[in-house]
Amino acid sequence: MAHDIQCWKCGESLVYLSLPFGRQERCRKCGADLHACKLCREFDPRQPQQCREPTVEEVRDKERANFCDHYQPMAGAWKGMRPAAVADAARAELDKLFGK
Repeated sequence: MAHDIQCWKCGESLVYLSLPFGRQERCRKCGADLHACKLCREFDPRQPQQCREPTVEEVRDKERANFCDHYQPMAGAWKGMRPAAVADAARAELDKLFGK
């Protein structure tokens, strides 16, 4: 079944993987764990334990694979820009700062 989920870390399309992701699944581009809080629809940095599920057992490292039973991968978890765009934006900020 096709889906539009991307890696939470690099934005790589995960369409090549079947749902649900297993605990050992990793992004083939960057190697990030995929059964991780950062890719879960319940992840919310504003909530206690950074999770909307009130009965969840605390997961300390939100970027590592875990055994959470509430895990559901979410489209739109990737919030970053392409690495080249990040580098260009950082370079522009440095140029502003140092007057280039």
